[in-house]
Amino acid sequence: MKNNSRAFVNQFFVGLLVTLCFGGTVGLGTVWMRHQISITAKTNRMLLASIDELERHLAEKIALVESEQSPGNLRHRNEDFRLGLVAMSDPQVAVMPIADDPVRRMVMAANRRRMSDGPEQVALTWREGATREAATREPRTESPARVTFSVAFRR
Repeated sequence: MKNNSRAFVNQFFVGLLVTLCFGGTVGLGTVWMRHQISITAKTNRMLLASIDELERHLAEKIALVESEQSPGNLRHRNEDFRLGLVAMSDPQVAVMPIADDPVRRMVMAANRRRMSDGPEQVALTWREGATREAATREPRTESPARVTFSVAFRR
């Protein structure tokens, strides 16, 4: 049957049909994918628009709250509603002085947290103008501008 020309034509048409079906499937897949991309882009635009609208409403509400909390407006509301509230005075705020140096406390706290798990500990000691010979002296307080740190390793 290989000499029959009709068999060759049938094989040619079958191959052509398979190629057209494959090409059509690829084309249909491309169109579907582009459609899905456009749907996703439209959804993203809608979400961005709603986020912008919510941010605009939030900014309006924040501006409204800030305007209602202004001192003049609060005084006016206090008088209108006869609340009898008094403005806060400075002595109501407690000020607590810190006795030691906050930088030293923060360095010591960071040192404890970082070195608590290992066998070696690093002790950072604050010294003003410190050298190895002066590591045992107390820090001087005359010149707070010159500050150095000395590091001692302990086992």
